[in-house]
Order: sequence, then structure tokens, then C-alpha cells
Amino acid sequence: MKALPSPPRQDAAYQLLRQWLTVGEVLPGQRLKIHDIAQRLNLGVMPVRAALQRLAAEGALVNVPHAGVTVPKLSVAEFDDVLDARLMLEGTAAERGAHRIDADGVAALQELDLRMAQALERGDGKDYLTANELFHLRLYQAAGSPMLMALIETVWLKIGPLSNRLFDAEGASTVLNHAHDDAMQALLRRDCTGVRRAIERDLFVAAQFLRPFCV
Repeated sequence: MKALPSPPRQDAAYQLLRQWLTVGEVLPGQRLKIHDIAQRLNLGVMPVRAALQRLAAEGALVNVPHAGVTVPKLSVAEFDDVLDARLMLEGTAAERGAHRIDADGVAALQELDLRMAQALERGDGKDYLTANELFHLRLYQAAGSPMLMALIETVWLKIGPLSNRLFDAEGASTVLNHAHDDAMQALLRRDCTGVRRAIERDLFVAAQFLRPFCV
């Protein structure tokens, strides 16, 4: 039986909340208060409640008795499982994307690489994470696989809230963008395998800074 389409406001709330999770707008363990979110998004309570329950059904959020909907915390085992999935999925997407990306796409990645470097210089973690997501998204979308992209975005929901802790880790900001620079150099050489290795290294290095913050 075909599912009924969601109302537009519910879809809007769902997409915005997914974005919050992906780029670390909310933190692990944080309680999400329906009325506060509705006010921030300028939406009614009902579409926000429905969007939160939809994300909970997908495992991106959890319902805690007497506490409402909260952002889950990852154990070390769960974190490592997510990392393994990311290495497989995103490595494949990066290599395929490098094969297919056009000149405009390469130029956009160069701009995002520069934006990330400038954000790190300013100590602007929020802008770094936003540009980082756009960098990976642009490269992976070039692979031309909606299924692969959907799987990656599902995994991002798991790791996104923890990503904010990158800037609590000593020394992280000095090395975070190195792999993106390497990926760009490989891309300009049309070394698709090199792009994959650089992206996998990016994920692995970031993981070393984030793992200590797991429960």
C-alpha cells in the first residue's frame, strides 16, 4: 500500500531538523523541545511534533520516558560501526564522483576548500562544518547515484550531532583541512583513487578526535 504524502509544513520541519542533525546544530544528549523548535522555525507545533517522531522512527532521535525526544549519544562500538559504514559508502561516492564531476563542480569544490580553510583560521566551527558538508555533498552527488546518496545522508544523521565536538579536541583545527587539500590536488590530476584515499583519510582523522567524546 502506498504511503500518503506528508503535509508541506511537516516536510519542511523534517528537512530542517535533518539539516540540524547533519551539521551538528544539536548535540548528543540534548532534549529537543517542540515549542522552542516551532518558534525558531516559525512553524506550528503539530508539524514539528510529527517531524520529530518521523526522525525518531528512523533512529536519528530517541524517545526517552519523561524527557521527550532527545539526540542519541553514541557508544564507542556504535561510533566505530558508523565510521566503517562511512568509509565504505563515502569512499565509493568520492571515487565515482571524481570520475564524473564537471569543471563547474571542481570550481565549486575549490571555493569550499578555501572557505573551510578561512573558517578554521577564524575559529568559526559552524561555518567550517557547513562548508564541509557542502564539499562532501557536491562531490558525492557527482557520482550520480541517488541510492548511494540516500544511504550516506542516513549515516550522517548518526554522526552529525557529535561533529561539533571536533573543536573541543586539542589540535584538531590545525589538521582538519589537510585531507580536503589533498583531495583537490588529486581531483585536479584526475586521480580518482587518490580522491577516494584523501576522503577516507579525512573521515578517519576526524574520527580520532571525536571518538573520545563517545559514551
